[in-house]
Amino acid sequence: MAVSLRPDHELHDFQVPKALFRQANLINGNWIGVDAGRAIEVSNPATGGLIGLVPETDREGVRAAIEAAHASFRSWRKTLAGERAQLLKRIHASVMQHQEPLARLLTLEQGKPLSEARAEIAYAASYFEWFAEEARRTYGELIPTQRADRRMLVIKEPVGVTATITPWNFPSAMLARKIAPALAAGCTVVSKPAEATPFSALALGAIAQEAGLPPGVWNIVTGVPAEIGSELCGSPLVRKLSFTGSTQTGKLIMRQCSETLKRLSLELGGNAPFVVFESADIDAAVRGAIASKYRNAGQTCVCVNRFLVHDRVHDEFAEKLVHASKALRLGEGLDDQTEVGPLINDDAVAKVMRHVRDACERGGEVACGGELDSRGGTFFLPTVIVGAKPEMVLAQEETFGPVAAIFRFKTETEAVALANDTRSGLAAYFYSRDLSQIWRVAEQIEAGMVGINEAMISSEVIPFGGVKESGFGREGGSRGIDDYMHTKYLCLGGIG
Repeated sequence: MAVSLRPDHELHDFQVPKALFRQANLINGNWIGVDAGRAIEVSNPATGGLIGLVPETDREGVRAAIEAAHASFRSWRKTLAGERAQLLKRIHASVMQHQEPLARLLTLEQGKPLSEARAEIAYAASYFEWFAEEARRTYGELIPTQRADRRMLVIKEPVGVTATITPWNFPSAMLARKIAPALAAGCTVVSKPAEATPFSALALGAIAQEAGLPPGVWNIVTGVPAEIGSELCGSPLVRKLSFTGSTQTGKLIMRQCSETLKRLSLELGGNAPFVVFESADIDAAVRGAIASKYRNAGQTCVCVNRFLVHDRVHDEFAEKLVHASKALRLGEGLDDQTEVGPLINDDAVAKVMRHVRDACERGGEVACGGELDSRGGTFFLPTVIVGAKPEMVLAQEETFGPVAAIFRFKTETEAVALANDTRSGLAAYFYSRDLSQIWRVAEQIEAGMVGINEAMISSEVIPFGGVKESGFGREGGSRGIDDYMHTKYLCLGGIG
């Protein structure tokens, strides 16, 4: 049955208040709806039904948003840190107050289980709270003088208009992780959410507006990525761009931004290894594997892509992982019993099937899953492949789906080499109870974030980001606000 949230009674049925469901851009404090013939349809990945429409913004609309952000920057940058902090705290409180309807809206357009959507909304809210506090801590410094008549100071200032481009897999959390530090620093923003999941972003914009954010400080435009992205990258008024998405697109953005030498934060693709050493607690490792691999149906940038398991514990780990994978409940996200939802679209299904087929052609064996669920659509069964090899496509590309590929190794040196045999370096995980090994491996792993006997590593208090072709810059933590500020040196002479 087709799903449409546009009629008021259906909004009520899905417990999504009309005030949070915006089929319009937010530009300079105004909600600008769909023009005739220039609209993007947003569908529910679980049913294929239409949710609603958002504008297909043209270049003129993007320029209007940039100009609004540029004009409002003059006054927003002058607000006191305490004032910005209070506003961010109001946004945090409102997001948590509306956690349930925001989670339902997120599940409708993204497909993830409602329990995961609720957790994402709380995660998104945490960034507003964290950076409300960090807004007060953008300290400068006084440098010991070299001359008695001179004082040397360093202050921090907002970089200016910031553009954010966010993905569909965490449409609320990834946006909040960029918006909160930008606003805390005194920047103004133009945001481009993913065309598959725009309503979560627009709902946060409505909450921020209701919390008292001045017009033009945060603008949201929806539409075709290439057209909006090239305008954001090329505009000299935009001084900073933060992007989360594929490595290929990140490289394109970096090239396009080079003409104006924008400051960049790039959180790009991953190919996370999950190493299980001989000394590991196997049951704990399996629990961590399930949590990391199948969250959001494997559609996360930090989810495991390669399981590297010591030869002596391989069979035990594989057997338990297969058993746990088969037990997962697949279904529509709004069903509270669902543990794994659908993939985002048919292209995602095609990629997963291509990886499974290639693995089988190269000697891998499907231990469970490996195909669409009986209900069809984009519901792909949790899958375990044994006998995986480095030459397989799934070892070289990020699968972004519910496929767990298991590789064997015999020595620590071999495991580290396999873990680092990738151009990506976002997240990595390993399980061991050997303290010496823990230190050795943690220092050798080439990744921006490493989970040791722990698979759920994300938090607003940590510096999130990668190395190698997983990008640069850090989001969250005490360093998260730095990417939205520049350092200015002041030399004061003529003293005494």
